[in-house]
Amino acid sequence: QVQVVESGGGLVQAGGSLTLSCAASGRIFSISTMAWYRQAPGKQRELVAGTTSGGGKNYADSVKGRFTISRDNAKNTVYLQMNSLKPEDTAVYYCNAGIQLTRWIRASDYWGQGTQVTVSS
Repeated sequence: QVQVVESGGGLVQAGGSLTLSCAASGRIFSISTMAWYRQAPGKQRELVAGTTSGGGKNYADSVKGRFTISRDNAKNTVYLQMNSLKPEDTAVYYCNAGIQLTRWIRASDYWGQGTQVTVSS
């Protein structure tokens, strides 16, 4: 069984910071991409930031310069450092990981349960 578990959400004032963590566990052969998505009420889920196993990174325009994604491959963990938070960053943040269970099985998407981030004005 593979689990993807997020932590670190909460309530913060505008201009503040939060760090989200996401750890994948279980019988994992390899993980390709790890990414953070978010979904605000009434809106579609959107990509916030992603990182590849080789260190490549990608950010949504709305968070560039404020959010930083990092990854610890040894721990199968990805982090999202969020600075200068704005009320429009309020959403449920989801972790996504492309996980390969064995050498012979193609990687599949695994999602965490989500963690709420609320930014007050």
